[in-house]
Amino acid sequence: MFKKLISYRVPRNLLVLIDVIALLLLFAYSTDELDKFTLITGIVLIFIIYVSNFILLKISSGDHYIFLIVTMLLKLGIIMIYRLNSKLGARQVVWVSGGILTFFISYIIVKKIKKWDRLTLFYGVGSIVLFLITLVFGKTIGGARNWIKFGNFGFQPSEIIKIAFIFFIASFYTNEEKFNKNGKSGYRLLIAVYIFIGFLFLQKDLGGALLFYLIFLVIQYVYEKDRKLILYNILLASIGAIVSYFIFDHVKIRVETWIDPWRYVDNKGYQITQSLFAIANGGFFGTGIGLGHPDFIPEVHTDFIFPAICEEMGIFTGIAIMMLFLILVYRGFKIALSQSDKFFRIVAFGISAMFGFQTFIIFGGVIKMIPLTGITVPFISYGGSSIISSFIALGILQVASEELPMEEVEEHE
Repeated sequence: MFKKLISYRVPRNLLVLIDVIALLLLFAYSTDELDKFTLITGIVLIFIIYVSNFILLKISSGDHYIFLIVTMLLKLGIIMIYRLNSKLGARQVVWVSGGILTFFISYIIVKKIKKWDRLTLFYGVGSIVLFLITLVFGKTIGGARNWIKFGNFGFQPSEIIKIAFIFFIASFYTNEEKFNKNGKSGYRLLIAVYIFIGFLFLQKDLGGALLFYLIFLVIQYVYEKDRKLILYNILLASIGAIVSYFIFDHVKIRVETWIDPWRYVDNKGYQITQSLFAIANGGFFGTGIGLGHPDFIPEVHTDFIFPAICEEMGIFTGIAIMMLFLILVYRGFKIALSQSDKFFRIVAFGISAMFGFQTFIIFGGVIKMIPLTGITVPFISYGGSSIISSFIALGILQVASEELPMEEVEEHE
């Protein structure tokens, strides 16, 4: 235990050093407009992150490094958001503080309740209710009807649904024998999953539909006994992708701008071409904070924050962010492999896949590897819904990193 504390204290103290350096960089950029509020905001952020790591070390016996990795990603995001818009940067600090609080709340709740694997129907019905509320009362932003607005406050129900979706699949496979009375459980699950994806199609949230599909595909690949269903799943998804191209104009636009953005550089290809210009302009080491022009990119603080970071902090920083996400996903898969409880093993696997695919989809989009989708970078992009849901998922992953009581393991065996 003593060795564990020593080994953890080194990266935790290094984290504080990085925090101080990051704060100095931020202040160096803001010398002309530095005020008491900015100073207090930066100090409070460092304090919250440091205290949170200390508390986590005391209350959890699981993996303490996933939270460390996330806090490093958070700081990079906040620095860039503050540089783009100081008001949004201050709001992001508030969202991050709320997200860290949500992390601990979700950790405590998930750890205390013992029957998560038995609520399959609840996850399914609850998600459908949220989908219906979004369809009826939702607002269309960026071509997708996936926002609920209350005055100036808005959130995306799909951010919560994707966690319920993982719980739904995990619960189903944990209790597969109960659902497999006539040997058709896999087909029932496939239909249920495509109901989820169908609602996302109705909302025109094709990025969300792709993310849900990829999460299900990897879990199905590992846990589905009827291997034909995997082929059926790929076939259905291929048909759905082709159909969506012909029936949704914004999907057609994104495919066209992916194939040849330079042809539409002055209109619908403007966003992706500006993203490529920003990354190229930054070079290996970046132009320096405040010395680039990332504000030329529309929606730069949400979907396109990665090119902004690459422009002013360099491609090396972009590669470092990719490596941090790779390490986060690796540790998530390691948690899944180490977990004896089947339900939490699948949940850990699903959450790790979610972080990995979400990152790949948006990074691939902004560098023109794949067509663009309206997905944010976890823990980095500006936005409350994304930050809160990502921290909820991280809190659940923290629970899965611990060894659960033996009586629960025996129940699932």
